[in-house]
Amino acid sequence: MSFVSAFAAPLLAREQHRFIDEHPETIRRDKALREHWLNGVPMHWMSDWQLPAPLIVRAASGSSFVDVDGRTYADFCLGDTGAMFGHSPPAVANALKHQAAHGFTCMLPTDQTARAGELLAERFSLPCWQITQTATDANRAVLRWARALTDRKLILVFDGCYHGSLEDTLVRLDRGRVVTRPGQIGQVADFASYARVVEFNDLAALEAALADGQVACLLAEPVMTNAGMVLPEEGLWAEVRKLCTRHGTLLAIDETHTLSSGPRGHAHRLGLTPDFLIAGKAIAGGMPMAVYGFTAELANRMERLLETKPAGHSGMGTTLAANALATAALVACLQDVMTNEAYAHMLKHAATLADGLRERIAQRSLPWHVTTVGARSELVFTPTPARTARESLAAASPMLERLLHLYLLNRGVLVTPFHNMMLVSPVTPAGQVQALLDHFEEFLHELS
Repeated sequence: MSFVSAFAAPLLAREQHRFIDEHPETIRRDKALREHWLNGVPMHWMSDWQLPAPLIVRAASGSSFVDVDGRTYADFCLGDTGAMFGHSPPAVANALKHQAAHGFTCMLPTDQTARAGELLAERFSLPCWQITQTATDANRAVLRWARALTDRKLILVFDGCYHGSLEDTLVRLDRGRVVTRPGQIGQVADFASYARVVEFNDLAALEAALADGQVACLLAEPVMTNAGMVLPEEGLWAEVRKLCTRHGTLLAIDETHTLSSGPRGHAHRLGLTPDFLIAGKAIAGGMPMAVYGFTAELANRMERLLETKPAGHSGMGTTLAANALATAALVACLQDVMTNEAYAHMLKHAATLADGLRERIAQRSLPWHVTTVGARSELVFTPTPARTARESLAAASPMLERLLHLYLLNRGVLVTPFHNMMLVSPVTPAGQVQALLDHFEEFLHELS
């Protein structure tokens, strides 16, 4: 990629000037935002887009949104999967509108809670469920339950994993040692002492980490998504399931980013039955919510454990978890949005996108490839897929990625800022897919 250093920097400077010229209202409002918001944004990571100023959204609907300068974008980021099924799916919006007139939260079940449980059990083949506000909260609860039920302190994750802002999982391998991941702010507890970390797709290392019977839970995505997308090798998960069972380690699968694989998630496609399953972000159509499900055997053990504890103060959950608005959104999304027809559309257009990217890469004999997970596609700057997160991260080209993101954005197409992920929703039209491909071809022409 020697051409990158020669052409990327001047192209990036040009695209930055174009952004500033075409977004006068965004630039003006950015100055006002900085008076009261850290880095000018309500959550500091919103500045990770690395734009001259963060885009400010006026309205979002379907697969598009409009910024305060009146510019419209085809959205292939979709809130980093939070809006996987499109912005404001009508069924969810209508459910929220109806419920809003009948109460937001009562800290009690609603008349839709039973239906929500039925739909979750039917879809994901686990009988018992709990609701939280975020996938981070759900993962935290799962690890707490796993430690309590097994009377073990250690957890195991794959290097480069992503399970939200849960401190227990913000660890990594460093020359064979488990260390806290850099970048965390104000952490005082030594979570690395209570975690084991192995590379994805390394069954031998996994077996060695489980062998002494000290690991309460293996928490993992069925496909790694935080360091690019790293696919499991053939037969990996069947062996992982056997190893966890053999060593008394509970297996928790976090489907938050892999709901794009199909109506029942990626674990189902693999034939994998976990002890816990977690899903957040998109599970209620973008309404803040997450769920975790578990087996009947675990439910019985959890109930017996609760009987030994005083009521309240379990250290899990928040007052607003399972509120009436979120429950209404969950039922609407499961029942009317996450349909077979919706997924057929997503997968069809995602395949068109991935094939189009590959065709344009091949035409220029570039040493890149495209990885797909259901309706997610990702452009990777290596000729072959990575086996581990470390290999995937080593393939990154921050300058090139930043240029590609800004180049597409200036032409009305938004992709995920943290890497080159492109997500297709059930309402993404063929024209938006073609526009992305056309602009990508323009990008390659200018770069080369």
